[in-house]
Amino acid sequence: MPAVIGKNGISPAKKEGDGKSPAGIYDIGRSFGTVKKPSGITLKYTKTDQYDYWVDDVTSKDYNKWIVYKGDPNKRWKSFERMQLEPLYHYGAVIEYNMDPIVKGDGSAIFFHVWRASDKPTAGCTATSKENVLQLLRWMDPSKKPVFIQGTEKQMKEMY
Repeated sequence: MPAVIGKNGISPAKKEGDGKSPAGIYDIGRSFGTVKKPSGITLKYTKTDQYDYWVDDVTSKDYNKWIVYKGDPNKRWKSFERMQLEPLYHYGAVIEYNMDPIVKGDGSAIFFHVWRASDKPTAGCTATSKENVLQLLRWMDPSKKPVFIQGTEKQMKEMY
């Protein structure tokens, strides 16, 4: 299926704000969306609301974490993603990049989500059509420990 990646390509040495998608093999975290959990999804699913944020502020202790916060986010963080963002996050899943351990500045908020358009790259995530995102979320079985693998042909050969 067609998909798009970061506007500046893909790299095994991703950094915060570089516009690149991370090359590598990553676990799939929770799935999410702005609607109730669709039938057929067995991954952990969170219906997002206005209090869900992913923090990409490298100066924060919350860096690269999903935080539920009811205060003014602009007073707590310098930078964050609103997880209820439509239409990109109508459906999605967390690509567990830079999660264990979290290294500040190595990149954050990496998701598999709905694309803006088939010809518009992302800021570092991987995106495809809403129908394809939903199809893949339904296909992923947490008991089989799904992973997300991406990279150039050369990078893929170096991973194995």
